[in-house]
Amino acid sequence: MRALRNKIFITCAVTGNLTTPEQTPHLPITPDQIAEACLGAAEAGAAIVHIHVRDPATGRPSMELDHYRDVVARIRARNPALILNITTGPGGRFVPSPDDPKVAAPGTTLMLPEKRVEHIAVLKPEICTIDLNTMNSGKEVVINTPANVRRMAKVMREAGVRPEVELFDSGDIALMHDLLADGTLSGPVLCSFVMGVRYGFQPSPETVLYARDMLPADAEFTAIGIGKAAYTAAAQSYLAGGHVRVGLEDSVYLSRGALAPSNAAMVEKARRIVEDLGGQIMNAAEARDFLGFPAAATASRAAAR
Repeated sequence: MRALRNKIFITCAVTGNLTTPEQTPHLPITPDQIAEACLGAAEAGAAIVHIHVRDPATGRPSMELDHYRDVVARIRARNPALILNITTGPGGRFVPSPDDPKVAAPGTTLMLPEKRVEHIAVLKPEICTIDLNTMNSGKEVVINTPANVRRMAKVMREAGVRPEVELFDSGDIALMHDLLADGTLSGPVLCSFVMGVRYGFQPSPETVLYARDMLPADAEFTAIGIGKAAYTAAAQSYLAGGHVRVGLEDSVYLSRGALAPSNAAMVEKARRIVEDLGGQIMNAAEARDFLGFPAAATASRAAAR
């Protein structure tokens, strides 16, 4: 059993890949809006922000390097201490054609593994996600083969970026152990349990404890709740010895029937939950030290080179 932590960090996932403007008018879309959402979340108590970008014209998910570059530059100019965690998730979705299942139908995003991490090699954030799930996801399939994961991890390692391993089911944890054993990943591993995606981990205290107990002893973890599980997962993650994540990527509600007006409001609620349970929140400088990242001034000089 892991001891309850005195201090934990909050990650805010501000826009994501699947949340739509139809679900909430408060979803950040443009680089300026995404950067402002990240900065607002930081002011509310988030030490880490998890970043996707979108096409400003359509609001649809994008992997455009210039959008990422714009968001990162805006954040770094105003809050160089904030820890950036950038996604590499897009590019793994497959939709089979109804007439020939081996042929991709519209909605397929499969791309070369190196293309999915191209922006990471250029921008070198402190953290980037790496998904280990190959699974049914709604009516579609997500494919992350061990070989492709290893190719992506190689780019992250060469860029000096720390992976956050996203785990959607227990088989993903088994794969993570293999990747640690062969040196693809190095410990102490930073990971998250994604709970509430249909056909993956389902949200419950039992899920958090089961997944936690499969991790290496020195792993750092966050249990993430999707939809109505967002805030119960925050409490469960903290009580199990982990960290906390909220944001409009994961849920659009602040409470039952009430849309979250901002990512910052979601962070404020998560902070209250942790503090009401007796915990404290790390600021960005404390989280940098805890995770072994250089101080903000040092990081800024390195990024400028």
